[in-house]
Amino acid sequence: MSTSRIERDSMGELQVPGDALYAAQTQRAVNNFPVSGQPMPKRFIRALLLAKRAAASANAELDQLPATMAKAICHAVDELLKADDYMQHFPVDVFQTGSGTSSNMNANEVLATLASRNSGQTINPNDHVNCSQSSNDTIPSSIHISAALALHEDLLPALQHFEQVTRAKARTVGHHVKTGRTHLMDAMPVRLSQSLDTWADQIEGNRQRLEQLQPMLHSLAQGGTAVGTGVNAHPAFAEHFCRALSASTGITFAPAANFFTHIGSQDIAVALSGQLKTLAVSITKIANDLRWMNSGPLAGLGEIELEALQPGSSIMPGKVNPVIPEAAAMAAAQVIGNDATITLAGQSGNFELNVMLPLVARNLLESLHLLSNVTRLLADKAIASFTVREDRLQQALARNPILVTALNPIIGYQKAAEIAKQAYKEGRPIVDVAAENTDLTREELTRLLDPRTLTGEPRAPGHR
Repeated sequence: MSTSRIERDSMGELQVPGDALYAAQTQRAVNNFPVSGQPMPKRFIRALLLAKRAAASANAELDQLPATMAKAICHAVDELLKADDYMQHFPVDVFQTGSGTSSNMNANEVLATLASRNSGQTINPNDHVNCSQSSNDTIPSSIHISAALALHEDLLPALQHFEQVTRAKARTVGHHVKTGRTHLMDAMPVRLSQSLDTWADQIEGNRQRLEQLQPMLHSLAQGGTAVGTGVNAHPAFAEHFCRALSASTGITFAPAANFFTHIGSQDIAVALSGQLKTLAVSITKIANDLRWMNSGPLAGLGEIELEALQPGSSIMPGKVNPVIPEAAAMAAAQVIGNDATITLAGQSGNFELNVMLPLVARNLLESLHLLSNVTRLLADKAIASFTVREDRLQQALARNPILVTALNPIIGYQKAAEIAKQAYKEGRPIVDVAAENTDLTREELTRLLDPRTLTGEPRAPGHR
């Protein structure tokens, strides 16, 4: 096989690698956009190929394509998706034409080559593979399809897993009482289960809000073609397309109520990214709580001990660091940065087309991918496996002068403050100082200042 071959498009001839499945328009994009070296995400390409398959099926049903051609295109999609290395055929950089036309034509050319080769027919990338479509409705649709699949297949199950693991851990450590902290300063005591159930509730709330966004992702621009009017597409194409796509993915997709909105804006992607940012903020809070609770083991809080996963220092022997919470916090920071980029990209809906679509796709899918992975890591390698250092918990509780808050209704805030300050200054248990400065018996004080009682009575089973 020669090292290159000549391909032609509407702009003329161009050299293309001899073994490439793509043709001239893809090669022009490769030449024009040597920007990042990052191709479009694999999940986006998968969605784009599924869209091409659904389009071919719809066009055959509507007599817009011969059945044999449509079958060849569908077979080409199936062949690609079964291969482990199909991404080698999709080299176009993320930072390309803002409509994603280069990626759309990349898919059209690859499928045309494979379909022609396998069927013995001449299948054209524009006239046949791209029949009834435009980059302007296909790329926004592929963003929704890929994000919907990532949410359904990866992120929502990961969040459910986090909730289950964290609530199970809360049940096993519920008998431990620790010093609560506000402003990072000693506060009233809490049960360890209350802290963990709070984390689980945060993630549950994020999951529920993401589920509310799901139906919006299932509405597609496909059928609007160039500007939203549906020019060159059969009037029933959108419905047939969504029916075919739903059958192949297991997700019920539907045509957008207004194609113009879905092509000219990326408001749904921006909304999804905003919720992913909220999830990233929750992940950061949980990761930092774990880091603080694990800090030490001698000079920090040392309330828990995270699983030791790897040496923590190249110079300090024996050091072990909270690597999973750190990784989670970094991933969350990236998601927050991605959201800022998607926000700016969402502003680039100029009249009838948003012109930062590839960037939206790339950042949105990266955020979904990162959060899916670190949520499971945080659950399995930090929360499920930490051990409680009861001795450190009791040590801090016994010296916590803030327990005197429980005496406010009996001796008043001012007197309680004096006792707290004296206990702190002298480094003595609050019960001893209170016994010297009030008329309450030690028995009464022990009952009133019992940390477990001060955390509130556990609710009935099934409630948190």
